[in-house]
Amino acid sequence: MHVKKQVVVIGLGRFGTSVVKELNRLGHEVLGIDSNMERVDAVRDFAAHAVVANATDESELKSLGVRNFEHAIVAIGDDLQASVLCTLMLKEIGVAKIWVKARDLQHQKILEKVGADRVIQPEFEMGVRVAQHVGSEKIVDYIDLSKDYSILEFAATSKIANKSLSELNIRDRYKCIVLAIKRGEEVNIAPVPSDPVRLNDVLIVMGHRDDLKRFEERGL
Repeated sequence: MHVKKQVVVIGLGRFGTSVVKELNRLGHEVLGIDSNMERVDAVRDFAAHAVVANATDESELKSLGVRNFEHAIVAIGDDLQASVLCTLMLKEIGVAKIWVKARDLQHQKILEKVGADRVIQPEFEMGVRVAQHVGSEKIVDYIDLSKDYSILEFAATSKIANKSLSELNIRDRYKCIVLAIKRGEEVNIAPVPSDPVRLNDVLIVMGHRDDLKRFEERGL
């Protein structure tokens, strides 16, 4: 069941605005904050509330009721000092989950030290995805789970087409788990061994990076 969440998004540049719009599309209640009136006006149709405020002023954050929000996303990544100060204040106010956009690795390390629950580097993460796509035509999408483990979406080639998962034996041969099979708009979640793989199906596979690479090179 979909759970509606209350999320405050601080910083309404391109990244913050895209987050607000997607959260709104998913049915969540969003408070958008920025010091720029034009940016605030641009998200009024997508946010339950959108206000002009100084996100580094603790009294302003408190007066907006930010402490009542379970999730905060700080998207002022270009201003290192402001994002760090805002993160500290949100932590002190008592916001449960704080995700922050960082501009580089040094910024990320500082944010982690001051208590950010997750640090996002959009340019880096997109760069990794682009490199993965360029590096292999078989890779449809890529998600990092940790330093060593990932989820990859592979396009099924003629080598594995018209075989069942049990025939392919991906788990035993490559130590990778097939989480789902996408066929057009249909998604088969938690497929069973007898399920067949068709040409151009997309396999959503989880595993160690080395094992995923081995599956890509030898199994597909």
